[in-house]
Amino acid sequence: MSLEKFFKPRSVAIVGASQQPGKVGYEILNSMIDAGYEGKIFPVNHKAQSIAGLKCYPDLASIKQSCDLVIIVVPAPVVPEIIRQCAKAGTKAVIIITAGFKEVGKDGREFEKQVTSIARQSGIRIIGPNCLGVIAPSSKLNASFGGDLPLTGVIGYLSQSGALLAAILDIANASNIGFSKLVSIGNKADIDELDIIKAFAEDKETKVIAGYLESITDGNAFVREAEQISHNKPILLMKAGGTAAGAKAASSHTGSLAGSETAYEAVFARAGIIRCTSIRQQFDYAQALAYQPLPKGAAVAVITNAGGAGIMAADAVERQGLTFAKLAEKTVEKLASQLPAAANLYNPVDVLGDALADRYEFAIDVVLDDPGVNTVLVLLTPQAMTDAAGTAKVVVKTARKKPDKPVLACFLGADKVEAGLKIFLEGKIPHYDSPQKAVSAIKVLTDYFRWRSKPKRVVKLFPVNRRKVETIVDRHLRQGIRDIGEAESKEILEACGFVTPKGFIATTAEQAASIAGQLGYPVVLKIWSPDILHKSDVGGVKIGLEESQEVMDAFDLMMYRIPKKLPNAKILGVLVQQMCTKGKEVILGMKRDPNFGPLMMFGMGGTMVEVLKDVSFYLAPLTPEEAKQMLINTKTYQMLKGVRGQQGVDIDVIAEGLQRLSQLVTEFPQIQEMDINPYMVGPKGSTPIAVDARISVE
Repeated sequence: MSLEKFFKPRSVAIVGASQQPGKVGYEILNSMIDAGYEGKIFPVNHKAQSIAGLKCYPDLASIKQSCDLVIIVVPAPVVPEIIRQCAKAGTKAVIIITAGFKEVGKDGREFEKQVTSIARQSGIRIIGPNCLGVIAPSSKLNASFGGDLPLTGVIGYLSQSGALLAAILDIANASNIGFSKLVSIGNKADIDELDIIKAFAEDKETKVIAGYLESITDGNAFVREAEQISHNKPILLMKAGGTAAGAKAASSHTGSLAGSETAYEAVFARAGIIRCTSIRQQFDYAQALAYQPLPKGAAVAVITNAGGAGIMAADAVERQGLTFAKLAEKTVEKLASQLPAAANLYNPVDVLGDALADRYEFAIDVVLDDPGVNTVLVLLTPQAMTDAAGTAKVVVKTARKKPDKPVLACFLGADKVEAGLKIFLEGKIPHYDSPQKAVSAIKVLTDYFRWRSKPKRVVKLFPVNRRKVETIVDRHLRQGIRDIGEAESKEILEACGFVTPKGFIATTAEQAASIAGQLGYPVVLKIWSPDILHKSDVGGVKIGLEESQEVMDAFDLMMYRIPKKLPNAKILGVLVQQMCTKGKEVILGMKRDPNFGPLMMFGMGGTMVEVLKDVSFYLAPLTPEEAKQMLINTKTYQMLKGVRGQQGVDIDVIAEGLQRLSQLVTEFPQIQEMDINPYMVGPKGSTPIAVDARISVE
């Protein structure tokens, strides 16, 4: 069902309408009337004859017609019966404002189940319960108790928090920011965040989708749909509630580092969603995305009447990873033809403190023509001869005349620049109160253009011995063993094309020395037990053993000390393994997020991964480009490339390892966590080695 009747209803019934100011039922009715809603309003209250001059009805049946939208403000225990009345009356769109459902406990959860069940059987769609309501300025619909009807605009806003939406509405009204629609989704008993985002995507009035979320109902569907929508309309979200400790039971390094916050960051990166940290920042970005074209590159030109402001902007451009545009010689010559001799003709273009509107207009016009400029930022400080209003007018005029490049403004000051700010608001030029905020908005525009310009995702597939993997995984699941030991973990990796070091299990010191002699020195010894995951924590790893006596001594010491530390651990022997002495250690890992699926991890390997936490995450499956970007996103990447004359390692082969691992965990959803640590990588042309591995299944 389309959500059109929530936004453009021809008739609205308010069940629980009240005559008493301060009651929610009164405030919603009053908001509807004050907004100038032009459809029919039917207050429903069995104790009143009329409210606010409107005839009141005892129940929905007595209205004698089907209402497009019903707003429910009665106590939670009564709501299931009202939904039944909606079904009988033929209403298909319902907003449940009432609280007291699953958010309060068992009884409320039961009421919500009843409501949802009745609605589904009757084809009714529900927003709420426990929500603020719905606002559609173009329809003069204020079906909420959140405040005055805002201006009509192009931002569609959804919020999981009704109280926060009320604050957002108040800020927007004070700042003259308009909206196409605003929706409080509350408990999401039926309609959730993805339903609203999809409705906004199809809505011709909405150019920018923004919102506040605390959770996502269906992670896989959200990623899939949001990624498609982001290619046409920008999505800006604030996401709260992502810092809860969720990795206490994790057995892998990846699991201990991959909390829900990490998952959301990866989801937003995949889907092209712009994450915001505050309401003001969200509005700053939304205004730029709503009213300005996307820049075709990262080159920024600054025009200013004050050197200090220009330097602040230059610093911000560099810190944001943008580039300061180098003006063409032809541009500099044009600027020199009319600007004062003391003016700076290079970026930032300083038109001097006595610049009036005409000088700004000339400079903006010339700089916008420069093919090496992607975005123009206009700065102004209020000096004695400054004409803020006149300058704002020429900024608007020139931007409209040359609409292919974004133009943003930052007029520093207060009362002396206020007249200019009003002109920017009317002329759809985004304005910021600091160069740093303006440059942050330019960075968002630039990054969003890059994301939309990326080639279509193509995931490369590698040959896998599926039967081998299935055999090992299924056997562990049948036996109820969650953690797959190192040997069988390596068998799984070998089935996916990874190379592992040779090694054999020894049960005596003499056998260990014999195996070491066959493998060749140096060797590594590792305690072999299904009950010991982190071997080094209990002294269960000895590296760099060069001769047989060292091997036998290390074996005896492990077999003596570890049973004393872990008397209940089942120790099967010691693994004697070839030691990889050349290359750099990295870690490849995965943690399966319960909502979004496999979350891939890359970082510096060895025992320091959890200390340094120089890691990056991305959702599986990975494309070659995404795997490479995971490496680039870490500080480790600079070391891997080679610094100060040191030889670098094969970057492409690491990225391929991530892709192989990504394919494995995508094809086998039973795998919950895994690490390859260390993954030893050498220079280009060498073979990477999966030295150690850990896999957990469910």
